[in-house]
Amino acid sequence: MARKIAFHLNCLEQGGAERVVTNLANQFAANGYEVLIATEWYGENEFQTDTRVRRVHVGLREGDEKKHRLVQFYLRVKYLRQFLKKEKPDILIPFARKALYRGLMAAYFSKIPVLISIRTDPAGHYEERSDKIQIPVLFPRADGCVFQTEGAREFFAPRLQDNSRIILNPIHEKYIGVPVPKKRSRTVVQSGRLVDFKNQPMLIRAFVKVHEKHPEYDLKIYGGDSFDGTKEILEGLIEELQAGAYIHLMGASDSLEQELADAAVFAFTSDWEGLPNALLEAMSLGLPIVATDCPCGGPRTVMTDGVNGLLIPIRDQKALEDGINRLIEDEQLAERLGLEARKIADRANGQAVYEQWRDYIEQLCGKGD
Repeated sequence: MARKIAFHLNCLEQGGAERVVTNLANQFAANGYEVLIATEWYGENEFQTDTRVRRVHVGLREGDEKKHRLVQFYLRVKYLRQFLKKEKPDILIPFARKALYRGLMAAYFSKIPVLISIRTDPAGHYEERSDKIQIPVLFPRADGCVFQTEGAREFFAPRLQDNSRIILNPIHEKYIGVPVPKKRSRTVVQSGRLVDFKNQPMLIRAFVKVHEKHPEYDLKIYGGDSFDGTKEILEGLIEELQAGAYIHLMGASDSLEQELADAAVFAFTSDWEGLPNALLEAMSLGLPIVATDCPCGGPRTVMTDGVNGLLIPIRDQKALEDGINRLIEDEQLAERLGLEARKIADRANGQAVYEQWRDYIEQLCGKGD
C-alpha cells in the first residue's frame, strides 16, 4: 500500500519553499503516494497542485483572530494535531521555521515520524529568544532533517547534523534543455522578487559603471513586488542615477525560460539566501553568472568560482562591476562557464531530487514498519 505523506507550511503563496513543496507533492502524487498539504491560510497568488494532492486547512478558524496571540499559537498546534489524528499520515514534513515548531509539537505524543526542512540561512532567522527555547526542546524530536547547504547544517547541533541530508531544490523542467542561443543579446539580467536582502540597489549602481564602459548593454530585473518598499527604492535610484533608458524593472514573468535564455550575464546579488531557485534556473539555462558567495552557502553549494560561474564577496559593488565586465569582454570564458553551469540539471532535475526525498522518506518510515 502506498505511503500517505503530509506536508505542512503556512500557505502556497509563490515563494521558494512553497515552490519546492508543490513540486514534490505533485511528483509524489504522480508516483502513487497519497499526498496532503496542510496549510494555515490561502494566499492570493498560489502555486497550483496536482488534482490528486489534497489540500487541508489547519489554520485559525472564524473568530480565532480575535483571541490572544498565545491562544492562537496553541490553537494552531491543536488543529494540526487534530489533522494528524484524523488522517494518520505515515510521515509529516513541515517546511519553514514556524511550521517546524508546530509540526514537532503536534506530533509530539504520536508515533508519526517528522522530517523537518530548513529553507533559509539559519543565522539571523533561528536566533530569536523563542528559537533558543524551542530548538533544544523540539529539534531532538525530529526524525530527520533536509538542509539545502552545508553551511545551514553546520549551524545546528551535531545530533541534527548526523541525522540529515542535503538535497538541492528541483529545477522546473521548462528550464532544462533550452537550446544554446546562437548569439547572446547585449543584456544583463536578474530574476527574483524585489526584496531588500537581494541587494538589487548594488546591482543598479554597479551596472551604471558597467554601462559607462559598455553603453550598448542594458539591465533587466525580473521579479514581482514584495511590498517591503524595495520596488520604490529601486525606482527612486534609477531616477536619481538617470538610468531609466537602460535599466528596466520588468515585473514578474511566467516565461523566464524564454526571457533570460540569450542574456549575456546573469547577476545574483543577494546578501543571504537559502538555496535560490533563480540561481539554479539561470545555471540550467547555461547563462554566464556572477554571484555573491552569500551565507548560508547556497551559491557555493552549486558553483565553483571560475568553473561554472564567478563568485564574489557579498556587498562588494566593485567586484560585481568587474565580474560583469569580465563576462561581457571575454566571450569564450562566458560561454565555457555557461556550458558548465548547465550541468546542474543533472543533479537538480525534478526526478533526481524526487528520488532523494523518496529514499529518505522511505528510510524514516521504514524504521516504524
